[in-house]
Amino acid sequence: MLANEDISRQIKDYAYSLGFDACGICKAEPIGVEEQQHFKDWISDSYHADMDYMARNTEKRCDPTLLVEGSRSVISVALNYYPKTKQPQENPQFAYYAYGKDYHDVVKSKLQMLLDYIKSLEPAAEGRAFVDTAPILERYWAAKAGLGFIGKNSLLIIPKKGSYFFLGELIINLELTYDTPLDLSCGNCTRCLDACPTAAIVKPRVVNASKCISYQTIENRGEIDEQVIPKMNNRFYGCDICQQVCPWNRYSRPHQTVEFNPSQAFLDLSFDRLDNLSVEDYQKIFKGSAVKRAKFTGLKRNLEALRQNMK
Repeated sequence: MLANEDISRQIKDYAYSLGFDACGICKAEPIGVEEQQHFKDWISDSYHADMDYMARNTEKRCDPTLLVEGSRSVISVALNYYPKTKQPQENPQFAYYAYGKDYHDVVKSKLQMLLDYIKSLEPAAEGRAFVDTAPILERYWAAKAGLGFIGKNSLLIIPKKGSYFFLGELIINLELTYDTPLDLSCGNCTRCLDACPTAAIVKPRVVNASKCISYQTIENRGEIDEQVIPKMNNRFYGCDICQQVCPWNRYSRPHQTVEFNPSQAFLDLSFDRLDNLSVEDYQKIFKGSAVKRAKFTGLKRNLEALRQNMK
């Protein structure tokens, strides 16, 4: 059997060879009391809006060992999605994360390859891969594994790289060598709080989803809040403002993941083209895309909201 330090190093080396931009490891255990209270307060304040699934499985969300029997370690990874080619500014804007193929599929596939590699090193290894698909506080675990720190916009910020990253986790039954959390923070910077057009960031690390343009245009299954519509500008699907103003994102560099590259048909989605978008067009352009989260009817709803802003 390989020593903990050796296998931990090989896991990280292989993760980087798969294209991940960061990889860290920490012990699988219940989250800290302060973080548990932070999450419970967020739920009790109804800041999760209509995302009822966030209020379920609280025990598992606060303790990953309940998700994977015999779990000893959490391996956290990050994959850059900052685009090289961006939409024309005059077009209705999609959040950068939605430019290419669904990150759930891309990251999960890489994590599965990483898990298979770990099993090749240690046949007794067992575990599960997670990509925003289970009750896991992924930013907490990424920060605990030393990938970065949680910023005031509630997103993970990786020093000298920024925040445009998808996160994923492997929870496995091996005891490994653990990384140390970074002693970093946003300091006195409040750019994200100041720039949010709907004041959705009610205080550092606390986002009221019901006010968030991303929630309103993606997760929301009803009509968009009338108070949010005038502040959407041309943000059609999601919103990147709190990242675009973040000083750490001056370090952002274009990703190297082919699956995240936008198609020309996507880049050409002007207001008129979206206005005339058929179900067939929608199925073709967004095949395998996270945009389908909002469904065809959701996109038409979003477009109507932008139309109101043009009056």
